[in-house]
Amino acid sequence: MLYNVDKDYIINCFKTLVNVPSPVGFDLFLKPVLEGMCKELGYELSYDNRDTAYISIDGEDNSKTVMISAHADTIGFVVKGIDGNGVIRIKALGGMNIHTVEGSNVSVITRSGKIYTGICMCQSHSTHAFSDAISLERSDKTLMVLLDEPVKSKEDVKALGIRNGDLIALDPGCVVTDNGYIKSRFIDDKGAIACVLAALKYMKENSLKPKYNTLISFPYNEELGLGGTYIPQGVSEFLAVDIGLIAPNLDGDERSVSICSMDATVTYDYKMTSELISKAERAGCSYAVNTYLRYGSDAGAAVKAGNNLRYALCGMAVYGSHGVERTHIDGLENTTALILAYLMDL
Repeated sequence: MLYNVDKDYIINCFKTLVNVPSPVGFDLFLKPVLEGMCKELGYELSYDNRDTAYISIDGEDNSKTVMISAHADTIGFVVKGIDGNGVIRIKALGGMNIHTVEGSNVSVITRSGKIYTGICMCQSHSTHAFSDAISLERSDKTLMVLLDEPVKSKEDVKALGIRNGDLIALDPGCVVTDNGYIKSRFIDDKGAIACVLAALKYMKENSLKPKYNTLISFPYNEELGLGGTYIPQGVSEFLAVDIGLIAPNLDGDERSVSICSMDATVTYDYKMTSELISKAERAGCSYAVNTYLRYGSDAGAAVKAGNNLRYALCGMAVYGSHGVERTHIDGLENTTALILAYLMDL
């Protein structure tokens, strides 16, 4: 591979990011962490009115401006209601694979910023006590959150400051094996942020500038399809970095970078996607090109919103998307290398 990126940095960066709750639209905890990580690399963040964070980098050629995006939000839940016995009912925030949630540790984030831990369980939670414990459909109608507090009533829960609409973040449960497998929630898309930062680190250490003026964006609304709807003025190309998928008839795998040619509704820019494939080959990346059945991205959202730009999508492929995901550090390495090839216009 042409670019010898720092794999240890990618893993450590991901571990830091993934353990900071940032469900859709919520940046309060991740914002200072991301600012600190960028500052270590010599970059300052700026923000738009939707709290999307940006890094602006001067290029060798000022003839155009390109943008790379890695979304900072994750799926999660909100408090839908509180039962009379103090059990919290939930509503999914983003396209959660609800069947992966039972037994997960969670954190309820109040409007005051106070956090209460709990566990997500099915209302028929025990095979010893409920005849439908196995057969009952898992949904946001049958799942609940039990607080790790001695609450017995709705009033007890409200006395803690918990209200309807409060956010619920899931514990990512991140594990990295000695041979490089990464198992965690929210590889989508904290893994992509780690790749982008690793690419910037490589450029700093090697005194490299991108070919064109570059914006790096970290939006907080991708999981609701809103992250790419606003594009700053002057951007003519947009590369979204997001997860790839592993499934029958797809060529992606955990050790490669996946390039998406079409998602559920959007065909990605033919010329830009073709150039991305050529860059992957010149950089020596292991890569795959795929179409996705049920998928959307900030790049697709940008085009649907009417932005006048070219657009493409790439990222590390995962098993178990929107649940407990698995990938490999090699996939993140190849993704980082392709980001660098794009930035340098290899």
